[in-house]
Amino acid sequence: MSLQPAAFRGFANPVDPTPAELRAWAYHPDVTLLHTLPPDWDLLVSGDRLIGTLFDIASDRSCPARRFALHCLYIYAADGVRTNFRAHPRRRLRKFVENAEQNGDETLGFWAHNVRMLLARPELFDYHEWCEGGLVRNPRRIG
Repeated sequence: MSLQPAAFRGFANPVDPTPAELRAWAYHPDVTLLHTLPPDWDLLVSGDRLIGTLFDIASDRSCPARRFALHCLYIYAADGVRTNFRAHPRRRLRKFVENAEQNGDETLGFWAHNVRMLLARPELFDYHEWCEGGLVRNPRRIG
């Protein structure tokens, strides 16, 4: 199922995009290339306000920015676990994990498994893997 909006006209404020802007960009990322966005943009958008939109994007196999959204899901999960859920609610993360397990494909299944492993064993956190895209570039089950 595709959630593709019609067009993307740019971000009013790229440091704080709206869910609609992020979704539109995800289907037309060639309009505003990732390397032209603010430094650490992945970290900026990986918060509670946009995580539902990012999960939807990561769930759509046809979305050109799916890997970016999955990368943001890894950042969100790691940030929650590393801060003992001061950064993000544990319950919200668990709902996304359950949704990925029930409705996701293999890619989201890897993410859900890896999050469960990190929840059980926080020492599995590796910055390169979780926050710099290692688990997205080389998808696998950790543990």
